Formats: sequence, C-alpha cells, structure tokens
Amino acid sequence: MIGPVYPYKTGLSYYVGLLYKQLIKNHDVTLYSYSMQYPKLLYKKPQKDYEDDVVKVDEARFILNSANPFSWVSLAKKINKDNPDLVILQWLHPYFAPCYSVLERLLNKNIKIAYNCHNALPHERFPFDKALTKFTLKKADLVIAHSYSDEKTLSELNMGNKIAVNPHPAYNFFKIKDMTKEEGRKLLNLSTENKVLLFFGLVREYKGLKHLLNAMPDIAKKYPEVRLIIAGDFGNGRDKYNEMIENLKIGDFIQIHDGHIPIPDVEKFFAACDLVVLPYESATQSGVIQAAYGFEKPVLATNVGGLPDAVSNMKTGYIVEPLRPDLISEAVSDFFDNNRALQFKQNVIDSAYKFSWERMEKCLLENL
Repeated sequence: MIGPVYPYKTGLSYYVGLLYKQLIKNHDVTLYSYSMQYPKLLYKKPQKDYEDDVVKVDEARFILNSANPFSWVSLAKKINKDNPDLVILQWLHPYFAPCYSVLERLLNKNIKIAYNCHNALPHERFPFDKALTKFTLKKADLVIAHSYSDEKTLSELNMGNKIAVNPHPAYNFFKIKDMTKEEGRKLLNLSTENKVLLFFGLVREYKGLKHLLNAMPDIAKKYPEVRLIIAGDFGNGRDKYNEMIENLKIGDFIQIHDGHIPIPDVEKFFAACDLVVLPYESATQSGVIQAAYGFEKPVLATNVGGLPDAVSNMKTGYIVEPLRPDLISEAVSDFFDNNRALQFKQNVIDSAYKFSWERMEKCLLENL
C-alpha cells in the first residue's frame, strides 16, 4: 500500500491506516507513506499532528517524496525487490500524477495495480486535470470509486480498465470513550433540552455552510432551543460567516469551534448532536458521513456527487436539493416533529456492513 498515514492529519490518512489494519488480518502488507506529501509552497499549513495517533501504523515506512523523482525510483526498486501481487495507491488529486505515473511504469510487469479513488477530479478544476487523471489511472488493473457519480466520471475518461464501486467505509475509531449524548453536551455546555445540529469538518465554500446559516432563522423561530455546532477549520474565511451570523441575528443559536479538531476531541461533537448536516454545493463523497455513521447518527445531505449513495433518504437521513435553505429547514422540522431519531439510528445500524472495511477488502480482491 502507498498513501499518507499518521502523523499526516488528513482524513485520507485515517482511511489508509484503517484499510491497512483490515488487510493485514488476512494478507502480508507493507505500507509506504510520504517523507513529504505536499511542498510548503502548495500547502502552507502544518501537515502533521503527532497527537492524533489513534490510527498510527508503527510499520509504515516514510520514503516517498511527491516532488523528488529520486525517491520514486528508490521506492519502485524496493517494491520490485519484494515483488508483491498487488500495489494499492490512493488517488486524491492530479498533483500526484507525475509521481504515481512514473512509479507505475517502473514496477515489474507482473505486479497488479489498484487505485482507491477519493476524488475522480479535483473540486477546484484546472486545465489538463482530466488528461492527468486518465494518463495516471489508465495503467491500473482496477480503480475503486466510492460513489456512482465518480464511477460515471471515470468511465467518461475511457481508460479501458475495470472500475468498481464500493461506499466509503465508516470511521468508527473516533468513538473512544463510548460517550453518551448527555456527556457530550455537558462538555459543550449544552442542555439535554437542546436540539443540536452539527456541521463538521473543514469549512470551504463548496461545503455550503452559508445555506445552513440561511436556514437557521426559520429553524430557530420554530425551535428556540436549537443549537448549531460548527466544528472545523475556517482557514482565512471566517469573517464572512461571522458577518452572516450577525446579519441573520442567529448568534445565540450558534456555537463555533474553529481550528483542527484532534481525534480525542471529535467524539463529544458527534455524541452531543441529534443530526449531522452537510449542505454541500458539490461533492464526490464525504468522510463526515462515515464519521456520523460510526456514531450511529443520521445525516442531512444534499443531492450532489456521491452523497446520495451514502445517505438513504428517509432511512438513514435526508437528501435535499442543494442551494435550498428552505429544504434544509423542512427536513430539520420533519426530523424533530416526527421523532425520527430512533428510527434513523436503527437504519444506520442495519446498514453497517455496507460501510464496513470487510466489504471494502472484499470489493478490492474480488474485482482483480
């Protein structure tokens, strides 16, 4: 396997670590990670967090420098020496096209190649992104997409290889203390009487937080006890959201936790909430849904990208059209007015295998 893992603090590092831990149950696996994932010129924030070690892989070998061709050659030699049956890579962004395409072409011809595709194409499109994606992925024996929308995008590239679909598995490692709702709310200074919505993760324009904020006046008018928790890193964009909150006069209903949320602190947010909301304008998939399912929490998401593949409308949550604060408000009202929490929770539990790492392993091996 090749991909980021602890101490890199992206959601992808959690994915790689958990997939590795699943595969080593039945296979001999060597995990190669990055000595440098992104140059500081492209990613100026700290890329590592040594406190988030819940998914640490002690055996990981940090060799690959994404910008240093000598490291690509060195890694290919190490892999060829072991001569494995399969090399599994992670596809996230065309930035990695030079590194991965060179690595592919240096591997022994008998070694199969599989990609876990996390974004078929980047959220922020740029010239030649399709060409770079096709050039890199077309050599693979298998590409696993985590949504049917990504499968469609990959198929349209006409790469000629096999594409399989498997949902992004659930993140259940955040549940460390098996915290109750009451315990989570106590840590967040919330009451058991509150109705709690959660927006979790990096705050980016395409994630549509503004639409959830625009829905809040109607929600708060109907439910004065409602609270929206916003937990995640705003980057440099928090001022415009602060201005929105002030103009909408919803400050009393909002609780903001700005910054990177370490793994030990994640549990209280999901434990405390009633409903996780993803008002995205665009998406391929979202690890936030899988984190929510790990806590058996329902999700309100928009009908974009792979989100409808992960959220079953009126079963594990709601799917509404994007850019529609009114539909967000209607779904929230339906959830609380009709006491959907227990019903949706049971449906999330019943769908656990669909989002399991065992199913991911089965998909990977049966399609090669």
